[in-house]
Amino acid sequence: MYYYLPHLREYEDAIFPNILFGQQRTGVSLVMGIPTVKREKQHYLINTLHSLLYELSEEQKNDFVIIIFIAEVNRTQGVTVVCSSVQFFPKEIQSGVLEIISPPASYYPDLSNLKKTFGDSEERVRWRTKQNLDYSFLMLYAQPKGTYYLQLEDDIIAKPDYIQSIKGFAAIQSQEWMILEFSQLGFIGKLFKSEDLPRIVEFFLMFYKDKPIDWLLDHLLWVKVCNPEKDAIHCEKEKAKLRIRAKPSLFQHVGIYSSLAGKIQNLKDKDFGRNVLYKAHNNPPAKVDTSLKIYQQYTLEKVYTGKDWFWASAPVAGDYISFTFLKPLKIEK
Repeated sequence: MYYYLPHLREYEDAIFPNILFGQQRTGVSLVMGIPTVKREKQHYLINTLHSLLYELSEEQKNDFVIIIFIAEVNRTQGVTVVCSSVQFFPKEIQSGVLEIISPPASYYPDLSNLKKTFGDSEERVRWRTKQNLDYSFLMLYAQPKGTYYLQLEDDIIAKPDYIQSIKGFAAIQSQEWMILEFSQLGFIGKLFKSEDLPRIVEFFLMFYKDKPIDWLLDHLLWVKVCNPEKDAIHCEKEKAKLRIRAKPSLFQHVGIYSSLAGKIQNLKDKDFGRNVLYKAHNNPPAKVDTSLKIYQQYTLEKVYTGKDWFWASAPVAGDYISFTFLKPLKIEK
C-alpha cells in the first residue's frame, strides 16, 4: 500500500479507521461493506439497511456484520449518518451487527491535477479515483472479519432470504471461483473470498487513477486467466470460470441521484424482478449428486438453489439422487 500511496509514510495512523460505532465483530461467515457519501438531494442508506435487516433471524444476525463506511472527511456528514443509524438500529449497533467507520483525512492523496481519460470530466475522474480508494480501504478493513465479503452500495434493496441464497450458492461452487455476482449492475452484489481481498486491493491500488472499479475488476480476471495468444471468446470463457453469475438477482439499485454531483442514474437490474414458473425453495447448503442423465442446462444444482427446473431422462434401476448437507440439520415432523 505504501508503494502505491507513498504519502502514507508521513502519517502513522492513515490506514487505521475511525471506529464511530460498533463492537468490531469478527469470526462471521459474511461481511457486507457499504460505502456512503453525502448526496445532493436524497439519502438512501436507512432504507437500504431496513431492507437488509428485515425479518432476519437471530441466528443469521449473529453470523454477519454490515460495515458502513462513511467515505467523507467532513465530520458533519459522519455525525448525521451515526445519529440516523443509532435512532433506527440501536439493537443492531449494540449487538455488533452494524459497524460504522470513517477514514482519516490523511488517507487520501492529493486528487487534484489527475489525468483526464475516456472523455471524463475532471470532476468525474476525481470522483471515480476516490471511489477506488474508498473500496480499497473498506475491503482491507473487512478482510480479517469473516469468510466472505459482499460489496454493496447505499442505495439498494435486497430480496427476502438473500443471506441463505448467497450461502447456498457459494457452497455448491468449486474452489476456483473469484467473484460470485448477485446483481448484474456495476459493483453491487459482488461476493469475494476474504482471503483473496489483499491481492484484489493491491491490483486496484496499482491502477486506481486509471479506470473505474468495475473495469479494474474485469482486467484483474483477464490478467489471471486470459491467454494473449488466443481470441476474445476463449478469454471470456476462462473469465466466466472465475466470475459466476447467480440468477435471479438478489439486489436492486433504487437510487436516482448519484454521489457524483449532478448525475442522474436510472439503472435497474432486469433480473431482479423476473418471475419464474416454479417455486424456488430456500434449501440448506448441500452438495448434490445424481446418476441420472441431465437434459440440457436443467441440472440438479439449479433446482436445489432455486434457479431453474431439474430435468433428467431415461432413468434405470439403480439411479440415484443424493444430497449431502454441509452442516448437521435438526429435522422436525
